[in-house]
Amino acid sequence: MESKNRVLVVLRNLDLVVGGIALAALVVLTFSGVIMRYAFSQPFTWLEEVQLWCMVWIVYITAGAAFRTGSHVAIEMVVDMFPVKLQKVMEVLISIVVVVVIAYLFVQSVGFVNLFLMNGRTTNMLSVPFALIYGIVPISAISMLFNFFYAAWHEYKRLGTKREVGE
Repeated sequence: MESKNRVLVVLRNLDLVVGGIALAALVVLTFSGVIMRYAFSQPFTWLEEVQLWCMVWIVYITAGAAFRTGSHVAIEMVVDMFPVKLQKVMEVLISIVVVVVIAYLFVQSVGFVNLFLMNGRTTNMLSVPFALIYGIVPISAISMLFNFFYAAWHEYKRLGTKREVGE
């Protein structure tokens, strides 16, 4: 049972681990690139491509974790100005908009990746397929939707427990 829980913890945090590895790689490669360029006058010609790849992966792979932990950008100040009943309605509407936008991101990114697969487009220096670099976007959209519903479910359960205790 304990090993099953460890596997679940690893899977639940896989996005953060991959994002952390990409961030560490970005920092190390950028630092190495600066040293090579200014200390040895031998810049890495491929560095910009790898930096772009790391940045894309960092942003998209960790987006699901932001939904899971509630650390994504939200402008709650505007919602808080309204009466409590209207706030609840607005939260539902905002949730619907979020789901629709993420679903749209998924559909468009799948088309985008398929276009790269059909064209066989690759980066200039390293010949890395663009489909590999941007393939993280539809995966991220699925992760964001899953984590959004996961967080919403936990919030719903928390509020249900709160009501039962209060009654």
